[in-house]
Amino acid sequence: CTMRKTLQQRKETGFTIVEVLIVLAIAGLIILVVLLAVPALQRNGRNTSMKSDASAVAGGISEFESNNDGAMPTAVAGTGTVAVSGGGTTTPTDAKVQGSTVVNSSANHTPAVGTISVDLQDKCTTTGNANVRAAAVWYAIENSSATPQYKCIDS
Repeated sequence: CTMRKTLQQRKETGFTIVEVLIVLAIAGLIILVVLLAVPALQRNGRNTSMKSDASAVAGGISEFESNNDGAMPTAVAGTGTVAVSGGGTTTPTDAKVQGSTVVNSSANHTPAVGTISVDLQDKCTTTGNANVRAAAVWYAIENSSATPQYKCIDS
């Protein structure tokens, strides 16, 4: 009876070391999961932003063609507000992208992450074969292995 009374008293005075260790282990696992998930979520956000910016640039090129009787632009460049322009009597248009995204007209099909390269008079699938009625919008997205993957949108 005395042993039982002693155990009941000990139970009421606080937590055992085993209970504290279990709580700390669970808290540690939760923190580990959060720390592993945050970089992936940030990377996915940046990738979504780049895809959205590339679509905006492709839309700006299409709008330029529409406003100028099918004429293709001769230059696409800018940061934040991208100017889509052409020669002669064409009317320029603008495309809005994230403030840190750099857009330029070049035939670079492997742009740096955060840069969009517009290959005028070409298509994504026919690289090197000039097609005066198209523009390929190239961009890079990040993956977990730190090597960029290159994507393209035809305009």
